[in-house]
Amino acid sequence: MARTGFCDSKPLLDLHMKERRLSAQTTEGVIMGFHEDNRMGSADECVAAPPALLYPHSLQGLPSLQTLVPSLLRHEVETALEKLSLIWDRPYAWDMFLDMMRTQTQTPLSNADLPHYFTNAARAILVDWIIQVHELMQFQEETLYLAIHLLNRSLRQLKVSTANLQLLGMVCLFIAAKKEESLLPEVSGLCSLMDHAYAKHQLLRMERKVLCTLKFDLSHCPALHFLLIFASVARCSAMVVWMARYLLELSLLEGQCVVFLPVQLAGAALCLARRVLQEPPTPEGEAAWCLASSIHVGSETALLRIMQILASAAAEAHETCATFIKFSSPETMHVSRHPGLKNTVALLGVCS
Repeated sequence: MARTGFCDSKPLLDLHMKERRLSAQTTEGVIMGFHEDNRMGSADECVAAPPALLYPHSLQGLPSLQTLVPSLLRHEVETALEKLSLIWDRPYAWDMFLDMMRTQTQTPLSNADLPHYFTNAARAILVDWIIQVHELMQFQEETLYLAIHLLNRSLRQLKVSTANLQLLGMVCLFIAAKKEESLLPEVSGLCSLMDHAYAKHQLLRMERKVLCTLKFDLSHCPALHFLLIFASVARCSAMVVWMARYLLELSLLEGQCVVFLPVQLAGAALCLARRVLQEPPTPEGEAAWCLASSIHVGSETALLRIMQILASAAAEAHETCATFIKFSSPETMHVSRHPGLKNTVALLGVCS
């Protein structure tokens, strides 16, 4: 599977992981590719194709612009990280972004690892419930993405009965909140949200079990961060960003999306959102979009596959879905109710 990041200095070449090789994609050394020898389960056909740029535009044939890209792209990424409050010290922003691109490949998942009794439909129901609890608790968005990431990993390493799946979901959200939030609910309050189907000691015992199984590794760079960085570099409108965030959250409910990297999910969601909304282009906007297109995130086949999954999910989203409700509010510009999302044929046609 293609893995990609950014690099413009030779010392960073020493940071590549075992069984991965770092290779430059341009003479400027800005776009770097992570390649992994081992493929991931059923996603082989989606990721084995030759690499492609995130967006349909290309910098090829523009030597003068290519000369500016290394420093300009780095500046834009650093500015985006600072504006989004994702960094505290700008001199280290670029290195942090490189680390984000690299560490996302450390815990690859495969659909084949799911327990036989845990279908995609059952998983979607559980994730939807977690999203409802997350909204009720008014947690940060990062907490939700981390909770689903921990759930995906736990389901592949823990033997959990169907009767304890809700408990596992709540524990993953609780652990994520401990890492991301400053204020936490009482354990007894979490039990009440599960109609006291589980006692306090059961929740705490499951928490210890999950933490020990995952070896206390709670590191995760959410796809949301990549999406916001790309959107900032590309100068996307608020409507495009909210639409992309809606599509990205829908990906949490799709078991098929588990095998893809966060950066791939973010890129596909943003690209699909922009195409669905079809906002009139401006010279400044197109130039920024062209710059963002130099961020290389994987094969074209994988990106188009993700876009197809998200298009279908958006077209089939029901009004009772927690994510649909969340993104139907005025604060989110009612993006989940956008008429373009219901035209499945048109959406899939755009992606093909």
